[in-house]
Amino acid sequence: MRLLIAGASSSSGKTLITCGLLTALRERGLNVCAYKTGPDYIDPGHLRLAGKCEAYNLDTWLMTQDLTRELFIRTSHNHDIALIEGAMGLYDGGENSCAEIAKLLNAPVILIINAKSMGESAAAIAMGFRDYDRNINLAGVIINNVGSASHVKIISDSLKRVNIKLLGSIKRDDSLTLKERHLGLIPVTEHDSFNLANLKHVIESSINIQEIINIAKSAPDLNLNYDSCENICPVNHVRVAVARDKAFSFYYPESLEFLESLGAELIYFSPLSDKTLPESDIYIFGGGFPEIFAGELAENKSMLESIRNCRKNILAECGGFMYLCRSLQDINGKKFSMAGLIESESFMTSRPVIGYLEARALSDNILCSKGEIIRGHEFHYSRMSHESKAFEFTRPRTGNKYTGGYSSQNILASYLHINFFGNKKLAENFLTSSTV
Repeated sequence: MRLLIAGASSSSGKTLITCGLLTALRERGLNVCAYKTGPDYIDPGHLRLAGKCEAYNLDTWLMTQDLTRELFIRTSHNHDIALIEGAMGLYDGGENSCAEIAKLLNAPVILIINAKSMGESAAAIAMGFRDYDRNINLAGVIINNVGSASHVKIISDSLKRVNIKLLGSIKRDDSLTLKERHLGLIPVTEHDSFNLANLKHVIESSINIQEIINIAKSAPDLNLNYDSCENICPVNHVRVAVARDKAFSFYYPESLEFLESLGAELIYFSPLSDKTLPESDIYIFGGGFPEIFAGELAENKSMLESIRNCRKNILAECGGFMYLCRSLQDINGKKFSMAGLIESESFMTSRPVIGYLEARALSDNILCSKGEIIRGHEFHYSRMSHESKAFEFTRPRTGNKYTGGYSSQNILASYLHINFFGNKKLAENFLTSSTV
């Protein structure tokens, strides 16, 4: 059983409603699994908490269509029901839109419409979404932010006229919100205000859960044949230490799991609270929010000194890139000393840099050889005072090119986020790269 929860636009309530459905379905005894379309580290954390399951990303830019489908099949086939939360609006994102993911996985779609200050127009929106691409199985609508019973009736009657099923309506409730800041929702690792019991009660009383299950049951079986991992040979045992705490939490589970499948032993450490680096062959500093915890990171001087003395291979992405620099200027303009492995300073700005990228290596590095191209994405508000030229980046939609990142004999750091599941040869290169 599977279905995709999509929105007419961003901020429609997809994450809250998907989390509520996961909780309600799980408490009915169903073994649930969760997914998020597109490049996203934060929403999957909320899905993971609500479903008490791992939450994977489905992204045909980072993985290709075949690998995206393979990942879904591999991770869902032992579960009773899979819920996929879409990104942005249903049709936004071009070839990687949640509409394309729905077609790739033959998943029924439930559309969420924020009906605040809207009446019959909600039905017109739903009809337009249904008719825009008839290859999408739009199985029903949930309306969010309704004000009264009469408000619901107006929309319900108009949906009946266009033959679209209303699956539920959720009243406006200021308590049903998730905290946000500059990169979107605040990760669940940083707060405990996610009231799942209240959310479950609202969902149970507002949505026809049995009809949701029936829609998920209507999805046809997927072919379970896959063999793309069969030609990957495990490498010799490699110990990989991963920085993971409130400051560094941006990791794709399928990416780390693939490293493990190749023979890596993953261990986790905290740059915030641990005194020194653990013994390891390779280190990964992922993305996150070092700007929020810059003071605490700077105060942990023994960890910073341990990193400065490290001669093993280090891969750093985005927040990890910032942490390895000489200093970090936080959102209030206060400067803090960081690890100093990279002679640059990072500082926060008011404008985000967002999008998919192709990165061409300008020299050999610990991931790939000169001239090789890596697919990834970036999403950050910080900038560097100066960057060396580890990669030439190209934006696929505009063709704009620019250089950035830092590469040395044992360090590769940039704003590029990658997914090893989508580039399995890259994973092999990384694990077999020699230490200095």
